[in-house]
Amino acid sequence: MTEPVITVATPANRERIVSSLVAAFTGDPVLRYLFPDETTYPAYAAAFFGHLFDKRVGKGTVWTIADGASVAIWEPPYTDDAPPSDAAWAPPLPADVLDRVHAYDEAVHKVLPPAPYWYLGVLGTHPDHAGRRWGHAVMEAGLRRAVADGLPAVLETGTAANVEVYRRAGWEIVDTVSEPLPIWIMRQKPS
Repeated sequence: MTEPVITVATPANRERIVSSLVAAFTGDPVLRYLFPDETTYPAYAAAFFGHLFDKRVGKGTVWTIADGASVAIWEPPYTDDAPPSDAAWAPPLPADVLDRVHAYDEAVHKVLPPAPYWYLGVLGTHPDHAGRRWGHAVMEAGLRRAVADGLPAVLETGTAANVEVYRRAGWEIVDTVSEPLPIWIMRQKPS
């Protein structure tokens, strides 16, 4: 089996990355909590992932395989970013959706470990490319950066099955959130 080619994403990869993530997270509990309506899920999820991509692509911390078929969006440890305004979402999200996004963010941020750490914000592979271990490969790019910095890596997942996948990759649960939905906060220490 040939090793996949991992590249740092550029703005030119945005459309494919967003499309892959919308498809990859269709059944994800967190995304379905945020965007429960079937008819609006594609547009709202695209706005969500596009927003996260836009915030991080310029930092050189979005790694991808096949120009977006698999992607890891990492937040580096040292940032002075101001919280995004609700006006930054394109297309704009309705108030009820933003209320859920804010409630989720607030619940998770209350239990994140003390900084600094590398934060794996999104890891996903388009379903057409699932099973090739590309997700693990793009995740490793960020983990190598965390190790090089001597810092832990942190993520959260709302999918119980993902907890076991991450455990096998060396992550450990450090906290949980029960409301607005079950979320596991996980960390991987530098080796």
